[in-house]
Amino acid sequence: MPPVKKTLGVVVLVSIVVLILASELWVLTQQGREQILTQTKTPSQVSTTTTFTPSTTSVAYTTTPGTTSSPNSATALPVEEYLGSGGSSAVFNPADPAFLSVADGSVVVRLTTPAGTYSSVYVVVNGTSIEMRRQLKWSGYEMWYARVDGVGPFEYYFVLATSEGRRVYLYNTTERPLFNFDGVDRFPQVRWVVGSVGYQIFPDRFYNGDPTNDLLANRTDELWLNAFSTSRPVFSNWSDPITPLHCCHQYFGGDLKGITMKLGYLKSLGVDMIYLNPIFLSGSVHGYDTYDYLVVDPKYGTQEDLRNLIIRAHDLGIRVIFDFVPDHVGIGFWAFLDVYEKGPSSKYWYWFTIYKWPFKLGDSSAYRCWWGFGSLPQLNTTNPEVRDYLLNVALYWMDFGFDGMRIDTPTDLLGAKDFFRELRALVKSKYPQAYIVGEIWDLDPSWLKGDLFDSLMFYSLGRGILLAFSSGKITGTQAAEALSVFYASIGVNVAGMGFNVVDSHDTSRVLTDLGGGRLGDKPSYESIQRLKLLTVLQFTMPGMPVIFQGDERGALGDKNHFDEQRYPIQWDQLIPEVYNHYLYLTTLKHTLPGLNTSIIRVLYSSDDLLVYTRGYNDEVLVIANNGLIDHEVQLPEGAWRVVYPAGYQAVVVNKIRVSPLSALILVKE
Repeated sequence: MPPVKKTLGVVVLVSIVVLILASELWVLTQQGREQILTQTKTPSQVSTTTTFTPSTTSVAYTTTPGTTSSPNSATALPVEEYLGSGGSSAVFNPADPAFLSVADGSVVVRLTTPAGTYSSVYVVVNGTSIEMRRQLKWSGYEMWYARVDGVGPFEYYFVLATSEGRRVYLYNTTERPLFNFDGVDRFPQVRWVVGSVGYQIFPDRFYNGDPTNDLLANRTDELWLNAFSTSRPVFSNWSDPITPLHCCHQYFGGDLKGITMKLGYLKSLGVDMIYLNPIFLSGSVHGYDTYDYLVVDPKYGTQEDLRNLIIRAHDLGIRVIFDFVPDHVGIGFWAFLDVYEKGPSSKYWYWFTIYKWPFKLGDSSAYRCWWGFGSLPQLNTTNPEVRDYLLNVALYWMDFGFDGMRIDTPTDLLGAKDFFRELRALVKSKYPQAYIVGEIWDLDPSWLKGDLFDSLMFYSLGRGILLAFSSGKITGTQAAEALSVFYASIGVNVAGMGFNVVDSHDTSRVLTDLGGGRLGDKPSYESIQRLKLLTVLQFTMPGMPVIFQGDERGALGDKNHFDEQRYPIQWDQLIPEVYNHYLYLTTLKHTLPGLNTSIIRVLYSSDDLLVYTRGYNDEVLVIANNGLIDHEVQLPEGAWRVVYPAGYQAVVVNKIRVSPLSALILVKE
């Protein structure tokens, strides 16, 4: 969307610290939320040695509900608690995917307990006990998880043990003591996302493959229709200077053929999924003011060009998703023009909310529009005709060959959740592996329960936590707590489908955010080191890291200067150190099995350090240091092979030193 839309959406930690689960059994305190945000980082002045002890490996044993034989047994009498009676300090809601989901082909069960209360927790599945692993910890709570092999019906309960030998048997209700999983996966993962690398393309600024269509935007640009604008569209050569219309009405000629010509480049970079900003007929560069949802915008090419792009991308193993804008249209939208001309006699009158007629195009006081912009009339999505039209549009493009969709501003729709439940049911019934992503900047788990979206655009993770840590705005301890809250809020299945962005067309470039300067500047050594730190974190989180076009080349751009982050990619400019770094990260994403799972376990943190593992057996260890001094870190038991930075290739035991503003990736030998 136009740049002003996200001034409220620069996601900070406050957007995720309130953990609201469907059961509403607990809510983090406001004080705890503010503490994470306001605590200032004080770097250590000397090197420190940090130790942590990983959990023991999972074990299984057989027991019978109601007996007193279990690990850590002692003379203390066991206690029975029933979640359904509200008599337990533990938190579990099997109807919420945050506690029970199917991920990576197995059922993952999670339980929240008061922090530090229990030394071990078990889930007893059909009489066999599986030790749960401590996964996350925050503000007086910790979350445990266990993986139950396969997907089938089972009954279960929990056993919680203290270090003194006290045991708590945690049941459902007195009437039905055992919890029951019926074996039905009601929120299936889109499996291809879990191991993928994504790439966002802003078509006009990516590559010009067909100069013959460069001036076609002049026929439809919104400025010619808007009675309240005196500006006119600008048509520029690829490397021309930015003008005040750069955001929305300065055209550089990028198109679909250009994207097709660069598919080999994207494949060699390791890209598995392309997210296209809007490509349908519109009145602007950004395309969020749709004129016709079923017509490819001539400034980008033809429908045949689009078909060829998708086919060739699929041949290379690259999936493509489109940008769907169901909330609002442009003033050149055919139905809105009919209302403009005919008034109440138009059969599309009730497709919109009209306050007065006749009106001038662009008059925000005359009709309901998006965020008060008269160029963006809002659709009345409570009208069944409008809903049916939009649902048919979505299905049309899925039938055309797309692999999913990113939904623009979903929370702004009238009757939003009802509409998207219907959309999901329609699309998933025909394309169960279609990927549906909502552009919601805050963390809002209510959209991730299996009836709406597969993922949100996780700005709240990428910018609210990872960028904040990499830029030194929050400590490792704050980042660890925020990560714990984030991943406790969503299902493990959702984590694996995460659309993990750190920037986009709506934000400044991350290299600029990290001190690299504005467009045309030469980024500093420190900014590049911070970029490397950030992207290591991005690529080692569960889910799909999404690169904004040009970030891999070291592109700069300040959003506050006419959205210069959208400036065309200068293909003759490249920072090799940055490109090779991204290339190596995509290789690791594709080759390390632990990074292709949906699980993360936060192990340790300090002022400067953030340490976590990936994989159900802690196969990958990540150590990140956002401080200005080096730290020696105690490793988990066993031998570890360093795989990042590239060329390190050492096998280490016991301890390792991590340099300032850097990260290490290690794999278990």
